[in-house]
Amino acid sequence: MTERIYGLHAVRAVLARDPARITQLTLAERRGDRRIAEIEALARTAGVAVRKVDAQALSKLAGEGAHQGVVAEVHPMKAWTEDDLFDALRDVPAPLVLALDGVQDPHNLGACLRTADACGALAVVVPKDRASQVNATVRKVAAGAAETTPVVAVTNLSRTLKLLKDAGLWVVGAAGEAEQLASDADLKGPLVLVMGAEGSGLRELTRKNCDFLIRLPQLGAVESLNVSVATGMLLYEATRQRSGHKL
Repeated sequence: MTERIYGLHAVRAVLARDPARITQLTLAERRGDRRIAEIEALARTAGVAVRKVDAQALSKLAGEGAHQGVVAEVHPMKAWTEDDLFDALRDVPAPLVLALDGVQDPHNLGACLRTADACGALAVVVPKDRASQVNATVRKVAAGAAETTPVVAVTNLSRTLKLLKDAGLWVVGAAGEAEQLASDADLKGPLVLVMGAEGSGLRELTRKNCDFLIRLPQLGAVESLNVSVATGMLLYEATRQRSGHKL
C-alpha cells in the first residue's frame, strides 16, 4: 500500500532520510528550476524511478494540492504507538510532547508539526477519532516535518495524558480564560503541551487531566488565535525557557 505526497520540502525530506520508501517520483516536464533539478539528482542517486509528465497530468495526481512540480508515491512512514512513545521518553531528560485535542483541519496539523519539529518536540499526540490524521496535505504544509516528528494516534487521549503524567511529565493545557500567562509558568521540565480544537478548545475531560492551564496575552480585539499560531507561540515560549536565554 502506498500514498502520495507532494511539494518540494515534503518530497525532499523523504529522499534525504528514507529514499527506499519512494516507489516512484513524478516531476513536471519543462520545469527546469534548481530545486526540481536537485530533487531529480537525489532521486537518481538513490535509485528512485523518475518520470516526467505535463502539468495537467501532475495536477491530476496531486488532486487539489499545490504540488510545486513534484509528486511521489511512497510507502507510509511507520506510525508510533503509545509503547513507542513511552520507550522514547526514557532516553530524553526533559521531553517536550505536543498533544492536540481534536484539531480537524489538516493545514493546522501540518503547521503544528512544522513548529513542533523546529522546537525539538519528541512527538505529537492526536486522537484517532474526530481529528485530522497525517495525509498528503499535512505532509505538504509540514514541509518535511512529518518525516522527522512522529505522530502518535491514540484511542483515548485522556488515558494517554494520565499515563504521561504517571511517567513524570507535567500536563499543561492552553485556554484563553486561564489565569496564568505562559511566560509566568515553568515550562522547562518534562512537559506535555495540550492544545484544543478549532473553535471549541479543550474538552472538559481533557482539562481535568491538565496539571494547570496557561494562556497567551491578548491585547487586541480578537478573541482567540488560530490553533496553529497559538501552538507555535507556546512551543517557542517553552523553547525560550529551556534554552536559558532570550530567543
